[in-house]
Order: sequence, then C-alpha cells, then structure tokens
Amino acid sequence: MILVTGGAGFIGSNLVAALTARGEEVVILDELGEGEKWRNLDDAVLAGLLPPHAVDAALAMRPRAVVHLGAISATTVRDGDLVAATNFTLPLKLWDWCAAQGVPFIYASSAATYGDGEDGFEDGETPEELARLKPLNLYGWSKHAFDRRVAQMLQLGRPKPPQWAGLKFFNVYGPREGHKGRMASVVLHKYREILSGEPARLFASDRAEIADGMQSRDFVSVGDCVSVMLWLLDHPEVSGLFNCGSGTARSFLDLTRAVFTALELPERIEFTPMPEDLRGKYQYFTEAPMAKLKQAGYPAPPTTLEDGVADYVRWLKASAP
Repeated sequence: MILVTGGAGFIGSNLVAALTARGEEVVILDELGEGEKWRNLDDAVLAGLLPPHAVDAALAMRPRAVVHLGAISATTVRDGDLVAATNFTLPLKLWDWCAAQGVPFIYASSAATYGDGEDGFEDGETPEELARLKPLNLYGWSKHAFDRRVAQMLQLGRPKPPQWAGLKFFNVYGPREGHKGRMASVVLHKYREILSGEPARLFASDRAEIADGMQSRDFVSVGDCVSVMLWLLDHPEVSGLFNCGSGTARSFLDLTRAVFTALELPERIEFTPMPEDLRGKYQYFTEAPMAKLKQAGYPAPPTTLEDGVADYVRWLKASAP
C-alpha cells in the first residue's frame, strides 16, 4: 500500500489515478471539503481516505512508500503558524517515520524556493547551495525550510529513508485542478475566460525591461510530474532533490495563444495591472534545468506546451457537464 498525502488535490489525484490504474493499493490523507474536490477521485479505487489530522492512523497501516504532496500552497496565505505546521513540521514527522521504518519518502518541494531566480534554478541539495536561495513568500519559505533541514540532516549523518526524493515542481497545469480557485493554472483561467466570451486577460508587466505578456515560466504538464513520481517509485536506488519542469521557459502570451489554438478561436488578449498583493512577490522568469534528473536515469522527454495545452483542453471539454 502507498500513502499519498494531499491525494485528493491537483497533483495528488492525478498520481492516485495513475497508481490505482496499475493496480496499486492507495490510501489518501486529505480533506474533501464542501465543494467538488471529490470529483478528482472519480477514476481511483481507494484503499482508504483519512482526514489530514489522522496521520498516525495512516502510518499505522504500514505503507510501503509515502508520497507527501499535501500542503498549504496558496502563495498569498499569511498565517505563518499554520503554514509552518503543515509545510514544515508534518513532513519532518513523515521523514522521521520513513527513516525509522525503512520506507521510501517522496515529497513536494516547489520552484517557489528559488525566489525571483536571481541565484538561478539549479537543483543543488547541499546546505551551502540551498543557503543562497531567497524565496519571495511564506509558501516558498516553508518549502525551502524543509529542503534545508533535509540537507542538514544528511550532512550530520542523521537517519534517513532508504530512498528520499524532493521534487521542485514548477508551473504545473492539467486535469483535476478546478477546485483550486485563484491558484489554478493560467491555462484553466484563460480557458474559462475565452469560453465565456471575454478576452483573455494577462497581468501587465511592471518592469520596464519586460514587455506585457512576456513574463515567462516553466509550464509543466501534470502528466509529466506523475511520470517522474512513478519512475522514482520504480527506482528506489535514486534519491535527491530534483527540479520537475519542462526545461524550457515560455511566455504567458505563448500559453494563452496555445489555448486559443486548442479552442480553434481567434485571439483576443488584454492586459490588466499587476495585483497589489503580488507586487514584489511575482516571478518574472522560471526555467527548470533538468540535467540532474536525466543524469539520474529519468528517460521521458517533456511534453511541449502546445501538446500539453491541447490535451488539457480536450479533457476539459470531455469533462464539461
């Protein structure tokens, strides 16, 4: 049995669907709430579904691997104590349990740990390499704090799981993210805007050297992220902190045009001012160097932005009520 925290969420539910499709027994630690999040689990055959506070009960079921994807991921959350408890203290507990029981541990880090990218996006994992990074928000800090503690424990020779892998997810898009609201991918927001008859709206640049719409991110298909996690579970000899992206930065204009193309509609794009709560906390460029994961043996090529958006738009159309 495999335990997946955050298994009803965006990346988690896609992983759970893939695991159960290949016959794995999966227990989820997550909350469904009062919305439509439960629909993310339509394709899964579950061995258990427990609330987030039932960590001890989930571990008592003796999973053969733990994939920790549960987190408070909104970059605008201000409750530092809640974020620290969820994004730092809980994964430390899971690490310690996996180390003591000899169980592989895979966890979600984030590209938010890189801050504005001025120190690059290399997925170094030593304390010295990590110390250079400066996250821009509380969420990024919490993920970075855990990465740094892992590096410190390894340096001190503390007990560790037989396999451990942290994944720095970049800008993930794809099926089963509808419950995320404002934090859903730009692909989903542009899809909904365009279908409503409105122009696609993008944030204007507040940097003179960057044109409107040319802010660039490493957009990665959730299917590619799942592929990486499945590969890690199948290769327990591989450990480390790895970027998980496409390896290529693309502009928000590129992404929006890909949505229009997938919908076979003419382009209508407008620009709106950057929201105040994002000013100074907005990444203008991200790109994931993927050499480290490839050198570890991961073989699959990335999905192109155009192909990934087209696949996602087809899924959204097929899933529409």
